[in-house]
Order: sequence, then structure tokens, then C-alpha cells
Amino acid sequence: MSTAPRLTALDALHRSLGATMTDFAGWDMPLRYASEREEHLAVRTKAGLFDLSHMGEITVTGPAAVDLLNFALVGNIGTVSVGRARYTMICAEDGGILDDLIVYRLAEAEYMVVANAGNAQLVLDTITERAGGFDAEVRDDRDAYALLAVQGPESPAILAAVTDADLDGLKYYAGLPGTVAGVPALIARTGYTGEDGFELFVAPGHAEQLWRALTEAGASRGLIPCGLSCRDTLRLEAGMPLYGHELTTSLTPFDAGLGRVVKFEKEGDFVGRKALESAAERAETAPPRKLVGLVAEGRRVPRAGFPVVAGGQVIGEVTSGAPSPTLGKPIAMAYVDAAHATPGTEGVAVDIRGSHEPYEVVALPFYKRRK
Repeated sequence: MSTAPRLTALDALHRSLGATMTDFAGWDMPLRYASEREEHLAVRTKAGLFDLSHMGEITVTGPAAVDLLNFALVGNIGTVSVGRARYTMICAEDGGILDDLIVYRLAEAEYMVVANAGNAQLVLDTITERAGGFDAEVRDDRDAYALLAVQGPESPAILAAVTDADLDGLKYYAGLPGTVAGVPALIARTGYTGEDGFELFVAPGHAEQLWRALTEAGASRGLIPCGLSCRDTLRLEAGMPLYGHELTTSLTPFDAGLGRVVKFEKEGDFVGRKALESAAERAETAPPRKLVGLVAEGRRVPRAGFPVVAGGQVIGEVTSGAPSPTLGKPIAMAYVDAAHATPGTEGVAVDIRGSHEPYEVVALPFYKRRK
């Protein structure tokens, strides 16, 4: 069996642009094109263009599609209107997070579940397994889509130049079918950068035409191609969790501070309900470690897995860390004991290879865009 990474429809184009490629979740993906910092700042101030075709699309259709998704996932998918999207999670029976997802309702009885690249097969298999007894079809549509994202304050103007879709009427976490640069697309106002922006689901055969049209439309507005490296620093500044770092099978949504995505009030049972009810009670009586932001006083960068310490004791662990181009300092997200989770708590440090580097505890996110 071949272990060669999968290639997106834009692979040759990325290489022609001089991208540094990396194996990410079994896909060969652009890490950066030139400077990670320049790419990051372009998204914060102008716009960036991303290839996200490694994400996993799963279509669920049929009369009982909504009942299946309500059973398989922790959110209330029944309250998602046609043309809207919802952030949710799929959990194991014991409440552990298998993945975080976005579910788009495309039609009355048609939903698209978008999973993280590294978990896409697991999510597909799990939903398929949970579909027994439901009048619904689960379809692997990973090969049916390429996914491009335009993110940043200039993204509405750039996209408006190549589509007549009603972008002004498109709310955050909504999607509508339209034509972009002559290409049929699902246009979604979603993203993972903390900025306004759009994600465009198109047939792989149309990906290069769309990329080139967006590049041309964005040239005068500062649009540049962006890789996965700046996507990570952008989401970190925006306090957005990354599966495998802030979210894992050993954590429930309540442990991750995301208990709000679990909807106990929805009709019927769902996988993990009992375990999650217990987790919710535990979170009330004995709060788990809390996810906080840490801002460095010095220049040393913390990495995932580094211990967080106070008074000589380990009080937590870094889940993600990087230099922040926007703040000009190293930052991190970390789970820490509740007693040390209040913003401004003093005496907190990160153990960076034996040296206890002082860090300020702050509320997440580190960065919020101006509306």
C-alpha cells in the first residue's frame, strides 16, 4: 500500500509559486510561499488565499439525515436552517472528542459535514457506523471538492469582483450556492483565521481557474498566497482550538471549555450523552484545567507539551505556542489548574528546556478583529 502523500488539484501551481511543501495529515500541502510573517500580516491587514483541499467532506442525505446527525454528533443539527452552518463535535461513547466539525445544511434533507484532514476517515467511518437504523445515506465526498479560502479584511471586495452572489446578505456561518469566476461553488462565510473571509467549495477540476481568477482580482488589494504555517499562527492568535492540540480523545468538550456545543435539550439520545452529562456535572463542582492564553515576557517560544509551572509545581501544559506577528511576542494556549487561570495571575512560567520563563496569563482570544 502506497504511503505517498495525496496531492491537491493545485499541487503543480503551488510548486510553480515556489511553495515550501510539507506532509500534513497524509497530504502534500504548502507550508509557506515566502515569509510566514508576511503571509500572516497580509491576512490581518489585506487578504490571503489558501488551499484547504485536504479537509474532509462527508455528505449526509435522506429523510432521516437530521435524525442521524443529531444522534451521531453532540450539537442540535435540527435547528440549523437551510443555507446556514454550525460548529459542533463528534464524541466517543465515553465523551472524548473524536473531532470538531462544521456542518452545512445545503438543502431540506442534505447536509455536508466538514472534518479535519487527519480525522476525516475516522469521522466518515463513525458516522457510517452510527447510521444503522436511520433512513439516510452517508457519502464520502472528499474527492468531489477542492476547497479554497480567501481570508482578511479585503476578502469581501476581492470576492465581489468575481461573483454576483449576494455577499452582503451572507452572514457569518452561512453558505449559498453561486458562481465565482464562472465556476459553480458553495460560498461559505467561514474561516479559521479570526478575520472576515470565505471558503469556496468547488470541483477539483475548477480549482486552478478559480485560484488564478482570485489572484488577479486580489492583486491590487494586497492578496497573497498563504500556507499552513501562517494559518496556525492566525488561529492561535484568534484563540481557535486545533484538533490534536487543544482537542483530543482524552478530553470532553467540557474539559476543553467548549461545553456550549453539547445540546442536551435536543430530542432523542445521542452518542456520549451519559458520559457528557457526568462531565458537565464535574465541570460545575470540580472545574477541570482551563484553557488560557499565555503571553511571554521574554523572547523564548513555548511549544506544545511544555510544562506550565508556578511555585515550583507543574500546574498545566502548553497545547500550542508560536511567535505572534500581531503582538510581537511569543504566545501560547495552555490548560492550567483553575487556581491559576484568572487573567493577571502572577508567578506563572513555562518550563522551556529547564529554564522557567515568565508568562502573563490572559483571556482568550489574543486578537479580535474590529467589526
